[in-house]
This record gives sequence, C-alpha cells and structure tokens, in this order.
Amino acid sequence: MPRLRTFIALDLGKPIRDRLVALQDNFAKDTSGVKWVGPDNLHVTLLFLGEVEDRDVPAVCRAVADVTQTLPLFSISVEGVGCFPNPRRPHVLWVGVRAGAQDVVALHDAIEPPLLVLGCYRREERKYSPHVTLGRLRSQQAPLGFAQALTKYQAWKAGDAVVGEVHVMSSELTPQGPNYSVLSRAKLMEKR
Repeated sequence: MPRLRTFIALDLGKPIRDRLVALQDNFAKDTSGVKWVGPDNLHVTLLFLGEVEDRDVPAVCRAVADVTQTLPLFSISVEGVGCFPNPRRPHVLWVGVRAGAQDVVALHDAIEPPLLVLGCYRREERKYSPHVTLGRLRSQQAPLGFAQALTKYQAWKAGDAVVGEVHVMSSELTPQGPNYSVLSRAKLMEKR
C-alpha cells in the first residue's frame, strides 16, 4: 500500500516568508554550518504524522476540517529567534510564535485527538511549541559566530499574520531537500 509522508501545518503568507528568508540571509553572514529551509517550505508545523497510507489521507483531511470549522480564525506574531535543544548544542534554529501562541497550541490540541482515533498519529513526548524552523545545524557543536548571531537576532520580528486555514501537507524527500504539496485546506470560522 503506497504511503505519504504527511504533516499538518499553518502557512504564514508570502510577506512573513520573505522576512524569514531575509533573516536567514543575514544570519548566514554571521555564521556558517546551517542547512537553511527553502523559502516555500517555511511554515508552522502543528502535527507531524509521518508515513500515512494513501487510503487514510481523505480521513485525515476530513478530521482536520471537522475541527477547524468549529474554531475562529486568529492572529499570530512571528518573532524571536532561538534553537533546540540549547545554544551550546544547537540542532534546529527557529523563529517563535509570540502573540497567538496559545491559539496555535489550542488548535494543535483540538486536531490531535481525532488523528489519534484514526490511528494516523502518535503523540509526541515533548510539549508542543509553535515555531518556524529556519534551518538545521550540520554539526553537534555550535559553529563560530552562532551564539553571537543568536543573541543579535533574539528579539527579531517578522510581523503578524492571520491564521485562517490549516493545511494537510505531504512531504517528498529528494536529494535537493523536501518538496511539500498541499493535500487539503481546512478553513477556520470567520469571526462574527
């Protein structure tokens, strides 16, 4: 049975993505050793499902749409640079979600139960933290200039975005990096 590498995500819109790309360019001038996420692949992941059988994808899309039609759209601010797991041994460089983070977490928490019921998702052990992955570090040690760049951009702001829909995405891994495709778009309710 064919399988699709699948995840649930929030698109940030082109203006925010353009600012994130500018940040990547500036950060790259201050340090090296980071494999940057491509401009079209910058997003907030809500849930990573992994390999999902083709026949289960429509049920995943329906489950997400059933949840989103009950929740109102909201705004987020994309700002603040950090890294996982810590600055001494950084693996992932990210930009956080500040304002609206609680709404993103609530959306994650609402979508998770129906996917668990479908058997298409396994709950992660770590607490969900909304962020945009900017890049992954190639080494286990922080490269030269990384700590200074992290401090320099710690308070950086990309701006605000309205979250009006949730995307069910597929990810095809290639030697050039992943190619993402939107499988479905589930709209949130308009505010009344």
